[in-house]
Amino acid sequence: MFQTLREDIESVFERDPAARTFLEVLLTYPGLHAIWLHRVAHWLWRRRLKLIARWLSTLNRFLTGIEIHPGAKIGRRFFIDHGMGVVIGETAEVGDNVTMYHGVTLGGVSLEKGKRHPTIEDDVVIGAGAKVLGNIVVGRGSRIGANAVVVKSVPPNSVVVGVPGQVVVRSQPRPAAPDLQHDKLPDAI
Repeated sequence: MFQTLREDIESVFERDPAARTFLEVLLTYPGLHAIWLHRVAHWLWRRRLKLIARWLSTLNRFLTGIEIHPGAKIGRRFFIDHGMGVVIGETAEVGDNVTMYHGVTLGGVSLEKGKRHPTIEDDVVIGAGAKVLGNIVVGRGSRIGANAVVVKSVPPNSVVVGVPGQVVVRSQPRPAAPDLQHDKLPDAI
């Protein structure tokens, strides 16, 4: 458990140049607080304490402005930067080393029971305001541009821009570090 907490804090320092000290990150990063409260709520959810888990999730939203359903599966080193308005649905799955910015929605498009939210594989970056909707997969190492609306699965190592999202497969290998350069997205037209 302490290993996970330490990794969560380290991911802030790796992906946010504004992070200065351990204490600052611990006290002032709502994305970090939201992930930690979600981990507790998810633990309760898996033990069938669903009402308590939902209550904790609602408290989490009130405190952080980030709504993560307790049923959502979140991987290691997940980083939400400027998290206000983030919504992650019940059957969403988020892999390891994923970075997400404010206003992102991982939403469903169906009233059916069962899997109805996206699966985000490892090492994905999702830009501010992006909407990833439905039971789709965003492949490993992909980038979703700001305000893109993604309604179809995305192959690994792709970039998605526009409304509806247009997939551009990378011609260059993705860098080893998180690819956070939102000003360098392709023009899909």
